[in-house]
Amino acid sequence: MPDKSDPSQKPGAGTAPDATGKEQPRRRQARGERRIQQLLEAAASVFCTTGYTAASTNAIAREAGVSPGTLYQFFPNKEAIAIELGDRLVHELRDTYGEALAPVAPGTPLAEAVGAAVDRFIAFNTERPVFFTLMHGPDMPGGITEAHDALHTTLVGRVADLLVSLLPPGTDPARVTRTAHVCLGIYKAGLELVLGHQGAEREAYVQEIKDVLTRYLEPLVGDPLGEPTP
Repeated sequence: MPDKSDPSQKPGAGTAPDATGKEQPRRRQARGERRIQQLLEAAASVFCTTGYTAASTNAIAREAGVSPGTLYQFFPNKEAIAIELGDRLVHELRDTYGEALAPVAPGTPLAEAVGAAVDRFIAFNTERPVFFTLMHGPDMPGGITEAHDALHTTLVGRVADLLVSLLPPGTDPARVTRTAHVCLGIYKAGLELVLGHQGAEREAYVQEIKDVLTRYLEPLVGDPLGEPTP
């Protein structure tokens, strides 16, 4: 019989509601979250190695060092895993572009502004290569498509906001939007090359992306490459 004098034995003590509204011990919740994180990390590794289509829940369970039955306690299929993983990555990326795409101070050299933004995004993608696999791969799971489209639209808007702080006042908003689309397209094309290389060669491709973007924007901004605006 539980000891009613012990606060930990009282109904609700040390518990928290789960997704169904029922009470669960907090320690069980913590263990469950650790297991979910373990499965997501394993899935990221498998998706990067085999691609989404060829991946299987058995392979993910094996990578995580658990039984398939344990995996199914948390996820009904690999699409659910991919969607959860993609959702968490999108939230992380939103924090990243909040910093990377903040308007720059007047007089900031163009090359400096471009380089800072590219470096932050490259760091995010190289530390989490599964993001590119899920969001830009040819076999992107259907449940992620809407998240990808929404993210792209938001990113275009944030790039446009950054450009407004760089381009001459009064620049046609339609041109700003087109320029933002082109900048994002250049970055995505270069990112595939960056992720396909390591070490000095990777750094060289990162610099190529910066140079292409800077030279593309230079005539629009009216700022000599890499030199501060007087």
